[in-house]
Amino acid sequence: MYRRCGFRHERKLRALGISTIAGIDEAGRGALAGPVVAAAVILPEKFRHKKLNDSKQLLPEKREEIYHDLIANNTIAWAIGVVDSVEIDTINILRAT
Repeated sequence: MYRRCGFRHERKLRALGISTIAGIDEAGRGALAGPVVAAAVILPEKFRHKKLNDSKQLLPEKREEIYHDLIANNTIAWAIGVVDSVEIDTINILRAT
């Protein structure tokens, strides 16, 4: 069953006075070989996007449109990191992630 994303954790952190909260995700961690790619994003507290949803539920064209909306918004901070298989073998998958 799909559960709608809530802001329970964010509300708890903000109640403690924490205002900068990053959301993260990674891809490739379960693969036997290849890189791990991780991304982080910090959205403004009241940020909403009418079309934004789980990327796996969006058509590629819609994902591309939303991507351009997000990177054009200078109130959003984001970063992407890639660790290749050689480094993963050296530092282990937990640190690579």
